[in-house]
Amino acid sequence: MAIMLNSEYTGQNCSIARSLESVGERWTLLIVRELLRRPHRFAELERKLGIAKNVLTIRLGKLVELGIVEKVAYTEARDWNDYRLTRKGKDLFPVISALMAWGDRYEAPNGPPVIFEHECGHAAGHKLVCAYCGDDVVPRTLTVIAGPGATAQTIVS
Repeated sequence: MAIMLNSEYTGQNCSIARSLESVGERWTLLIVRELLRRPHRFAELERKLGIAKNVLTIRLGKLVELGIVEKVAYTEARDWNDYRLTRKGKDLFPVISALMAWGDRYEAPNGPPVIFEHECGHAAGHKLVCAYCGDDVVPRTLTVIAGPGATAQTIVS
């Protein structure tokens, strides 16, 4: 049984905690990983992930409820659906890429199991750059400042 984070966030105003409440369970991001490649039917996801039907049903239901995945009927004769990422779901790609980069560096002793190849024919990599100037973004180049959704407890020195 998965342990979920407390969703009340008493005294917290944290986008990371809220995001983990939505997608922090192991199977959830693996489902998103598969759906980033293309839409899938339930049986395909079950087979590719090696996931129990009941767990997949619960996770897909939550993803649909959150607006990350949509069910699209592919046959009128039966209750069969394709599962596709919404824009909200596709916007998880940088999260998947960042986890993949970390895993490739620290958890892949024989090298990366897969590589993202860009349409130019070269490895795309996982580089994070500033949206304004294009320079590399690394922790030492960042300062945390209050955003529009900040509260008194958001920024703690």
